[in-house]
Amino acid sequence: MSRTKVAVIGSGNIGTDLMIKVLRGSRHLEMGAMAGIDPASDGLARAARLGVPTTHEGVDGLIALPGFDEIEIVFDATSAKAHQANAARLLPLGKRLIDLTPAAIGPYVVPAVNLDDHLDAPDVNMVTCGGQATIPVVAAVGRVVPVQYAEIVASIASKSAGPGTRANIDEFTETTSAAIERVGGARRGKAIIVLNPAEPPLMMRDTVFCLVTAPDPATHDEIRRSVEKMVADVAAYVPGYRLKQQVQIGEIPAGRPVGTLLPDGDGDGVRPTHQVSVFLEVEGAAHYLPAYAGNLDIMTSAGLQVAERIAARKAGR
Repeated sequence: MSRTKVAVIGSGNIGTDLMIKVLRGSRHLEMGAMAGIDPASDGLARAARLGVPTTHEGVDGLIALPGFDEIEIVFDATSAKAHQANAARLLPLGKRLIDLTPAAIGPYVVPAVNLDDHLDAPDVNMVTCGGQATIPVVAAVGRVVPVQYAEIVASIASKSAGPGTRANIDEFTETTSAAIERVGGARRGKAIIVLNPAEPPLMMRDTVFCLVTAPDPATHDEIRRSVEKMVADVAAYVPGYRLKQQVQIGEIPAGRPVGTLLPDGDGDGVRPTHQVSVFLEVEGAAHYLPAYAGNLDIMTSAGLQVAERIAARKAGR
């Protein structure tokens, strides 16, 4: 069976985990190269041991590698700023890019929600780890009733946040908030990230709050079923993704001020009646990263899912 060749730019945690996922379990992909900028990185050393062509000269080194012309898809696991430069070099050469940084040059993609809409896009953006974990839930609620406000809190182990994650913290909140609205469908989105310093490190936890107008109890059952189905859809490609408890739906007390959270201050005169609260946990697959680094695993798993679908469609499968 012919496989689609892929390359990874970025030899840190995310890039190395992606490489191992492709090598161990991909159905339609073949590793063509790994590029980094640190010749002493563990990712490049591991790639070389596994027989993957490597370069420590970044995107320019990747382009110069023998066999570059055979590579069709490039995962970018660098930084938001670096992706802009990488895209400028690779897009004119006809490469498909899967961006795992918050650069957001291309359309936001959350596989369980909108992958089919962007299979032809030359450069897709995987939002953020918090976005991949929570936007499906916002979209699931939105399938039943309009979401006037959605707030997500992503709590990750501080030890799992490397230099790239820390350098992109501002972009994390901005990109995730925008994607909650554009992909999740909320009228207003808000994202908060917590780097938890606890030892031993805790697994990724995500909380989703949605304000909705849903006075009918029958609607509450529909919301729960929709969220549970979406969680199962995400878990199909991120096995460690799960609900921590039953979806909670509570009435908003009449005296609680919520107008400042709504996009126009009053929700067009319709005050939300209920708050939907969803509590999630993401356990990593521990292919390269520790199990507590579910925040990184969900990014690599989502990126891999996009590449698999692109390659499968190309092959007619």
